[in-house]
Amino acid sequence: MTEEKVKVLIIGSGPAGYTAAIYASRAGLNPVLVTGGEPGGQLTTTNDVENFPGYPDGINGPQMMMDLQKQAERFGTDVRYGLVTSVDFSGYPHKAIVDEKHEITAEAVIISTGASAKYLGLDSEKEYYNKGVSACAVCDGFFYKGKNVALVGGGDTAAEEATYLANLCPKVYMIVRRDELRASKIMQQRVLNTPNIEVLWNTETEEILGDGDSVTGARVVNNQTGEKREIDVAGFFVAIGHSPNTAIFKDYLEMDETGYLKVVPGTSKTNVEGVFVTGDAADKVYRQAVTAAGTGCMGALDAERFLQSRELETV
Repeated sequence: MTEEKVKVLIIGSGPAGYTAAIYASRAGLNPVLVTGGEPGGQLTTTNDVENFPGYPDGINGPQMMMDLQKQAERFGTDVRYGLVTSVDFSGYPHKAIVDEKHEITAEAVIISTGASAKYLGLDSEKEYYNKGVSACAVCDGFFYKGKNVALVGGGDTAAEEATYLANLCPKVYMIVRRDELRASKIMQQRVLNTPNIEVLWNTETEEILGDGDSVTGARVVNNQTGEKREIDVAGFFVAIGHSPNTAIFKDYLEMDETGYLKVVPGTSKTNVEGVFVTGDAADKVYRQAVTAAGTGCMGALDAERFLQSRELETV
């Protein structure tokens, strides 16, 4: 196994990782960024990004990530394609293994591994991903303004996204596999009091329908009666949760019951000194590119101050 020592290691790319890299490299910290299994993160699977400041005409998601990478590299970030397969935060400095063959020892680590949306697992869902299938109503709802849509889920996020879509779309079908919503009482009332939301109780999606280019509908089935129904929709939103990509940190970092890493409020600091977390790996509320970028800035500034304080201690 090869070994290397660096000042700052950034694990993961995307808006959080690349923003952390821009700030860290401009501060002279010579960061090494390991992209992860999905270089650029979730935005590389998004065609159009219209809600990130500075792009009045919108921008293609992959292009935006390439721009951020170029900006980070311009200031000296060493971007490497690879996957951090394990870490050891039990001592200092911190250690990370890349692709199970290269050990990096870092004085500060910034985690930007993000989260992955959960999907139903249908072949038709994969076929129409980004052609009408989306896991983010706030990101993509605008594209379906004036069109009927469907949304799967029964929790708070699903309820919030359904009411968001109801402001844009004439009809929102909310597909719920049980006979009740898991959402909080206030969110349930909001859904049930919105006239253009139709809740399909005890219902599951059998197939997403389309013409090859875009979604045209969905075939759903009542899991009690077996009755099938086709609904005409142009958009199909999945709101059944996200999984933070944090499993390799579970032995060292505090996380909630679903795996989101915990931070000291108002900072990017974890329970381990010199380890910081940014973006969706710690954010289960907003999950937007712009908020991820903001925490990327925080992570780099927190890491810089941490390293400065250690240097002062050794003087």
